[in-house]
Amino acid sequence: MRRQLTLAAAGALFSIAAWAQAPTEAGRPPAILPVESEAPARLVVYPALPEPLARGVIILHHRTENFRIIPIFGKEAAEVSPRVGHLHVTVDDGPATWAHTSGDPIIVVGLKPGPHKLQVELADPTHMILGSQIVDVTIPERKASSANGPAEQHAHAH
Repeated sequence: MRRQLTLAAAGALFSIAAWAQAPTEAGRPPAILPVESEAPARLVVYPALPEPLARGVIILHHRTENFRIIPIFGKEAAEVSPRVGHLHVTVDDGPATWAHTSGDPIIVVGLKPGPHKLQVELADPTHMILGSQIVDVTIPERKASSANGPAEQHAHAH
């Protein structure tokens, strides 16, 4: 009797497993599309925010289409659907590029006043570039603070 219950339970489990693997309803898209079937990835980088830029801080907001920015690398990750990857950021055609691995804004500080160029590239997990955008920014000259601030000027006026 116990053997019959065990066989019956195994048969029920097999039936449930087979049902769970049944094809999806007709016309319903599969849960995972091959990467080649996806719409192309797209990168949009917005102009630097003016208020921080006036203080010498570059803050670039960005968004992607058909692509998620996450810290994942390697050949196997390039096959994940929907597409995943990261951004490459290069300042002024410099020798250094860094990987930006989140949807947070790109923040750059410490540049001298004047014109600068930031190249932002959309990269898959193997660092293959899927798109690129250049953002030109000009960091204004910062006015030197006066040795005679408003409090000192007021004190000397009396």
